Amino acid sequence: MRTIAYITILVLFWGCVKEEAIPVIVDFDLEVFNDDFSVPVQIVFFNRTNGAENYEWRFTGGSPSRSINRNPGVIVYETPGVYYIELIGTNQDGSRDAKIIEIRIDDPVEVDFEIQETTDNFSPASYTFVNRSAGATSYLWLFEGGTPSESTERDPEEVVFTEPGEHSITLTITNGRETYELQKTITVAPLLFADFTYQPAFEDDDYQVPVQIELENNSISATSFQWSFSNATPQTSNDENPEVVFDQPGMQTITLTASNSKNIEVITKTIEVFLNTNLRVFNDVRLGINTAHTSNTVGSFFSISNRLVYTSDEITNEVERSIDLVFFGLNEGFTRNRFVSPDQLSETTFEPFQNGKRTRVINSQELCNCTASLSVEQFDEIQDDTQLRNLVITETPGGLQSFDNQEVPRIVLFQTQEGRKGAIKIKQFVLDGQNSYIIVDIKVQKQGV
Repeated sequence: MRTIAYITILVLFWGCVKEEAIPVIVDFDLEVFNDDFSVPVQIVFFNRTNGAENYEWRFTGGSPSRSINRNPGVIVYETPGVYYIELIGTNQDGSRDAKIIEIRIDDPVEVDFEIQETTDNFSPASYTFVNRSAGATSYLWLFEGGTPSESTERDPEEVVFTEPGEHSITLTITNGRETYELQKTITVAPLLFADFTYQPAFEDDDYQVPVQIELENNSISATSFQWSFSNATPQTSNDENPEVVFDQPGMQTITLTASNSKNIEVITKTIEVFLNTNLRVFNDVRLGINTAHTSNTVGSFFSISNRLVYTSDEITNEVERSIDLVFFGLNEGFTRNRFVSPDQLSETTFEPFQNGKRTRVINSQELCNCTASLSVEQFDEIQDDTQLRNLVITETPGGLQSFDNQEVPRIVLFQTQEGRKGAIKIKQFVLDGQNSYIIVDIKVQKQGV
């Protein structure tokens, strides 16, 4: 009887054991590196399974494609497509569970585009855009200041920009999971504007015929130019910055037509040209005594062609060859003064020139005993070179004599090596110690006759 009872209890015990077998519940998470589903894709898996002792991972399309580790490490997908990931878990009780998920691996997503001008960037400027992007399923274009201002087409229609300046072009692409953006800039050229300035050549700043004019083109956004000139040589030009010579006095016109592929602009300016007096006038020229010159305070050497006074330190070989007039003031009391020829500086305290020019001088008309004569009143009345042209400049011992500061104003006559005749009006003797100087006006022919 006891034996039967024992067997019955044993059977009941084993029945209870079978009912308490450990179940397997499979679960896992995954993480995509950088949340980037575009190939190559790297995925790490986190096993959340309970009750399992053995595992089998299956990664279709992945590398590796299989693993029996609880956590399989990093799986790499190199080819776009839809793949299945399966995890099977078992234990010794015979429990089994599985989980399968689907994953989509995308093509690489790259954003890029090319901007193409239809003609040029002058307003209104038209552009087309070539989409070089890859892996995207939708697009958004933004055209700052353009018409149209946006587009969702892969390759948008032509866009027109009218406002000069910089405009941003932004393309945003997405494949539904990843979004990328690229911005580029176009520059619309300023509106066409025609303008120019002009100035005479150095020798023609009195605007007396013939006067050479140098033109500076200040036009904006122009690609071609057409100039026309009244009573000039040449009469027309296509150069950007031409030179022209006006040979008739009066009001003359300069017209510039500037253009580009979109527009044409015209501007006209007038210039007044005068009769040629063949006279050059210099007013209030300061010439120092010898000590002022050698101390480089006030120069004694004057160049008609350069229109400059030079001190001792400013004399070079090139400057030396341009000097026409030399004032030699012996002392600050102005007791002995004279103008000397640049090739005869050895008669003064100045350093002689090696290549000095020859200038004839009449310092003292009253002692000259010659036919040349010009009064202060006649000097003041000179408006052209008529009176100077009629002078016969002959050097004599008396005419070369020095003068003092007792006669003011005083007229000194001269003729340059090039044959230009002129007169100097000494207006003032300025006492300033060793820096004393005279103030003169000079009238001289522009060209010898």
